[in-house]
Amino acid sequence: MKKIILFFVFFPLVCAAQQDSQYTQYMYNTIEINPAYAGSRGVLSVLGLYRTQWVGLDGAPETSTFSVNTPLNNSNLGLGVSLVNDKIGPTNENTLSADLSYSIPTSESFKLSFGIKATANLFNLDINKLSFENQGDPQFQDLSNKFTPNVGAGIYWHSDRAYVGLSVPNFVETNRYDDNDTAIFKEKINYYFIAGYVFNLDHLEYIKFKPAVLTKMVEGAPLQIDVSGNFMFNDKFVVGVAYRWSASLSAMAGFQVTKGMYVGYGYDHETSNLRRYNSGSHEIFLRFDFFNNYNKLTSPRFF
Repeated sequence: MKKIILFFVFFPLVCAAQQDSQYTQYMYNTIEINPAYAGSRGVLSVLGLYRTQWVGLDGAPETSTFSVNTPLNNSNLGLGVSLVNDKIGPTNENTLSADLSYSIPTSESFKLSFGIKATANLFNLDINKLSFENQGDPQFQDLSNKFTPNVGAGIYWHSDRAYVGLSVPNFVETNRYDDNDTAIFKEKINYYFIAGYVFNLDHLEYIKFKPAVLTKMVEGAPLQIDVSGNFMFNDKFVVGVAYRWSASLSAMAGFQVTKGMYVGYGYDHETSNLRRYNSGSHEIFLRFDFFNNYNKLTSPRFF
């Protein structure tokens, strides 16, 4: 059997079940996990996000995300494009995705959206950071700019105050080198369920509260459950907490700088044994909404 000393590829996949990119503030970045989200905000939205995980641990994950999504004119169609860069140990991945959604009204307040996702992935492995039993193994020389396509789909039932979604961003499992003994990177199918609801805590709507949940299921890994609660004050300030089951406790904060500009920050404190080796995870994002005459988004939203 060919042995590879590659801690930071195996550790996230086996111990933390980290397959798709992980986000604490997923409610603002839903398009990465559910293509039916595209255009659901009713405005052209541009988002940039950076996450550094397990600070202080060499080779820990870093994720950079840029996405754009918009309704198409005043139709029932939505379009999204996103680019994600993931760095974990000796691996570097770039993923470009295009999302198309179609929405149908189910009531005066709710719409049901269906989405499809097409993805192109470029995978790179820096073999200089590996230790091989067989230094001349030619099978590891073909892991630079390894291209793989994929497809995904999702449904998203939503209003201005509530949402429920089911999605599978990638239907095709991908192996990056597999000799029946060792797979240095194996992309498995991820299944997502998300839900959230916004409550008014006073009759003037100055204080809003939104509980939310995300569950992720991956074959061969424990079920991941994220629960969160966010408070919004005067449509400007947002504070909240989140808990990732048996993994981390998070604090979140955000500020609606202008009608179209929102900035958010999240910090994760690890609750697993890994907390001994890192000082937590940081996540920051900036979102811009561009309004047209037909846009109906009249107040800031949590999602």
